[in-house]
Amino acid sequence: MSSQFLSWIPLEAFKLLMVLFLSFLIGLEREEHKIGKGYAFGGVRTYPLIGLIGYSIAFLSQKQVLPVAIGLAVIGGFMMISYWHKITSSKRVGLTSEMAGLATYVVGALVYHEHFWVASALAIASLILLEFKSFLEGLARRFSAEDIITFTKFLFLTIVILPILDNQKFGIFAINPFKTWLVVVTVSTISYSSFLLQRVIKGKGGITLVALLGGACSSTITTVALAKKSSLDRQNSSSYVGGMIVAAGMMYLRLALLLKIFNPGLAKQLIVPFIILGIIGIVGGFLRSLKKKSTVNPDDVQPTPPKGNPLELKAAFSFALLFIIITMMTKYMINYFGSKGVYTLAAIMGITDVDPFILSLTQSAGQSVPLTVASISILIAAASNNAVKGLYALIFGDRQTGRQGFYLLLLFSFLGLFPLLSQIF
Repeated sequence: MSSQFLSWIPLEAFKLLMVLFLSFLIGLEREEHKIGKGYAFGGVRTYPLIGLIGYSIAFLSQKQVLPVAIGLAVIGGFMMISYWHKITSSKRVGLTSEMAGLATYVVGALVYHEHFWVASALAIASLILLEFKSFLEGLARRFSAEDIITFTKFLFLTIVILPILDNQKFGIFAINPFKTWLVVVTVSTISYSSFLLQRVIKGKGGITLVALLGGACSSTITTVALAKKSSLDRQNSSSYVGGMIVAAGMMYLRLALLLKIFNPGLAKQLIVPFIILGIIGIVGGFLRSLKKKSTVNPDDVQPTPPKGNPLELKAAFSFALLFIIITMMTKYMINYFGSKGVYTLAAIMGITDVDPFILSLTQSAGQSVPLTVASISILIAAASNNAVKGLYALIFGDRQTGRQGFYLLLLFSFLGLFPLLSQIF
């Protein structure tokens, strides 16, 4: 379609129109920013002119980089004069408008060299950063310096370390360093995404939303947190019980995603029942929470993050170590006790954290462990985990919430075993 459009007008005319359009958008946003304020650099005329200068210099210099760089330095000089005038006439100053001017110059040069996608992305990204100033500054205040440092360290381990790990099996237990760390990265990313969303909403949206996000991170911790909260708010038992069921449903959706990523063959057998169980849990929990109108203040419902920051290096290495140990235990069980040993291990692992066990099966399913055995083991582990969550609800919740949560989670646990019929028969 773009080629047909370019056949109607000369290419250089199209480039000029694109430069004017993109730079005018930036100038329009800056013009709006100037309203009601003191001195501010540029507006709907200045920024298009800067874009045209960038285009013209790139046009005259053809493929030479030096003239374009000199032009950028000249524009930067004008930006410095503007900034100097700003700091002498105002107490609160910033470099946003000046940096936007430099970006507009670069947009003009990029358009000349027919990097249309890059130029458009740069202009749009600039507009987003300029327009959402209040939102981005408010978002930054919600995260501590420790959170940012932790995330930076994790990015270093992910982007730098992961690619250099050997993608081959070692030892009698066939441990693959690359796949082991890839599992850690994936689980931590899902958990941290939920963690960040909980930070953003700050508990707003009610118990159901908090349960959804908490279940994507850790349904067990979410259940314990809701049960403890119910002991302080006994008038909203149905809401807390419903939230526990919602969190349990989210566990199945999270497991379906992980299986799809790490073992498509295993996911083919379980993804449909897991999605069905997830929908049943979420819809059933939501309907349960509507049984009695909640009087709880949504702002009082705090996020239920995992134990510590899910991107802490200690947590990441602990998960990796646990993953390796469980992988070794699974291989030992299948070699010496057969499928019954793996089923027993699955029931035991459901008492703690099912993710390392299930993800260890994704690495061996279809190889040392038959797909059917792995599928049954995963169903048992998930059902066992739901039953344990019912016990947590009974222990930590008030009498009414604990009993209701226990019976419903136990029922959901038995429901999670129904797909076993298709695996066995």
